[in-house]
Amino acid sequence: MSNSTPKIEFENVQKVYPPVKKSGEPVEAIGDLSLALEESEIFSIVGPTGCGKSTALNMIAGFEYPSAGALTLDGMPIANPGPDRAVVFQHQSLFPWLTALDNVTLGVKCRGMPKSEYMAKARELLNAVGLSGFEKSYPYQLSGGMQQRVQIARALISSPSVLLMDEPFGALDYQTRLLMQQLLLELWIEFRPTIFFITHDVTEAVFISDRVGVMTQRPGRLKTVADVPIAKPRTIDTLTDSQFTEIEHRVLTSVQEEIGTIGLGASNSDRRTT
Repeated sequence: MSNSTPKIEFENVQKVYPPVKKSGEPVEAIGDLSLALEESEIFSIVGPTGCGKSTALNMIAGFEYPSAGALTLDGMPIANPGPDRAVVFQHQSLFPWLTALDNVTLGVKCRGMPKSEYMAKARELLNAVGLSGFEKSYPYQLSGGMQQRVQIARALISSPSVLLMDEPFGALDYQTRLLMQQLLLELWIEFRPTIFFITHDVTEAVFISDRVGVMTQRPGRLKTVADVPIAKPRTIDTLTDSQFTEIEHRVLTSVQEEIGTIGLGASNSDRRTT
């Protein structure tokens, strides 16, 4: 790891939510999380449902704030959302009355970017995500994978240094999901954002990442981190590479130790998803 200032750093971060009912207890979603992400790193988080993965992402985005500890971006406390961080969620959030091109440009248009600049950049990004020729299509005319491509183009148009992805491919079929994972790596090679990626799919996490972190049961802490020293871009052949399968097995075992469901009768595909 570099000795320079981390791009993103959690230092003993805790997040506690107030009781849902007056008679209830506070909910500690994250407890004592310490983690540093380097510039242009792809870091994936896997772990049990409710372990605080999305809470960590929301704090990086500036949507929520730590209850204790420090969370910094480029060495500065994160105080609010900003165009330097873009979020892509699992379920598409495109405006149904806008075309693909208009969905991509709406945010930067509202922030005052010159039309000559944002239109050219939007077309370039739609081409980069394989949607050249679909600029005038509405969301209902696009498949789920194509809609996610529009969301990614919309996220990249502001040239964010950080891309936050909360199970962005979780609703897609297997083949489309693999294509989107490969597309993400191609876009990373071109644009080099730091990516914080949440998934329940261990195979996906290892395939796209430089490192994979496993979270504990709530309150979420970092249980272990696995390096993925496999060159990018990665292809379908990577999935059967011995180094890949060894890392995948190690991460999967760590997750299943945590949730206590080894699943002796499960199929391979079942065991790769948490």
